[in-house]
Amino acid sequence: MKTAIAAFAAIAFAVPAIAAPQVGKPAPAFTAQTAAGTTVSLKDYAGKTVVLEWMNSGCPFVKKHYDSGNMQKLQADAKAKGVVWLTVNSSAPGKQGHVDGALAAKEMKDWKSQPTAYLLDPAGKVGKAYDARATPHMYVIDGKGVLRYAGAIDDKPTANPADIKGAKNYVTAALGAVAAGRAVADPVTRAYGCTVKYPDA
Repeated sequence: MKTAIAAFAAIAFAVPAIAAPQVGKPAPAFTAQTAAGTTVSLKDYAGKTVVLEWMNSGCPFVKKHYDSGNMQKLQADAKAKGVVWLTVNSSAPGKQGHVDGALAAKEMKDWKSQPTAYLLDPAGKVGKAYDARATPHMYVIDGKGVLRYAGAIDDKPTANPADIKGAKNYVTAALGAVAAGRAVADPVTRAYGCTVKYPDA
């Protein structure tokens, strides 16, 4: 199992470099359909802090944070403070983690997840706009639409739930800094996890 997980991680880190959005600059605009069948755009949340979380339910690194309840707690805590939390699935049809609206809804129910919305991105347009490489890959956008954080969920790049305790959660830290009007201490970190399963080129 450890060998398989190490392979997932190695693959995630081996994604070729593409143009990435810059922290401190406006976050890429996007429009996407939700699992509920509605259409949302980043501009719909102007004035609010937004978290983007890349999801693939088949990924052991995602399962680490969902099976333990860690991701759901982060979602609920953020939403209680007025933060918009958008879970994004960029897995292409036929690839690991791909879901339609019904399956996405089932995943949310089974895991008791708490996003503001679950966005379906099967063509990978939103993911590629953000250079999302891993699941989970996390981003924090402030109320002015500026990207303030991009990277890992925490500083323990493993699939072991036991490592959550004592880990530095970069998303929580970034949200706290944004709420206080401070600079984010670690604005860019290296995301860890499985590769985002984009459509074949």
